Amino acid sequence: MSRLGKKPVAIPANVKVETSGRTVKVSSGANQLAFTHRPEVKVTVDDKAKQVVCSLDEAVAGDGNGKAYWGLTRAMIQNMVNGVTKGYEKTLEVVGVGFTAEVAGKDLKLKLGFANPIMVPIPAGVKVSVDKQFVKIQGADKHAVGQFAAAVRAKRKPEPYNGKGVKYTDEVIRRKEGKAFGA
Repeated sequence: MSRLGKKPVAIPANVKVETSGRTVKVSSGANQLAFTHRPEVKVTVDDKAKQVVCSLDEAVAGDGNGKAYWGLTRAMIQNMVNGVTKGYEKTLEVVGVGFTAEVAGKDLKLKLGFANPIMVPIPAGVKVSVDKQFVKIQGADKHAVGQFAAAVRAKRKPEPYNGKGVKYTDEVIRRKEGKAFGA
């Protein structure tokens, strides 16, 4: 039995959850997310108890993958409910002399010490704001926010000697000692 899959997902008062076939739609105000789950898992919405219950098809109950999909489906629905109510946020810090970031239309323009600026397209449903060297990424979809933050960080990962590059604000860079001159 999946310990996570057994727990029902509570639906807050202002959130609407619908299922049609294998697609689960979660909406609240302007935020709307959809997820298509695996056929091994059955998702039911209990409107009276205000909760979503995930269950596993009995034919695949002994299969390890089926149990994994059960927990995954429940976690994805929980993340969608949290996303439409509170939203998700990641903050990146651009560290380095002359390194800058700015929003230019539908792109994030990064100057990271290369000959040309790097333009990273901002995906739909993600809001980006820049305050000096801090880049704040917000959105309802946890996957989109995390993927965009990882894509921006990958343009210039922080290096261990001077710490220059793009890093998460809560990330700790293990610094290395440089070469020692004179003995």
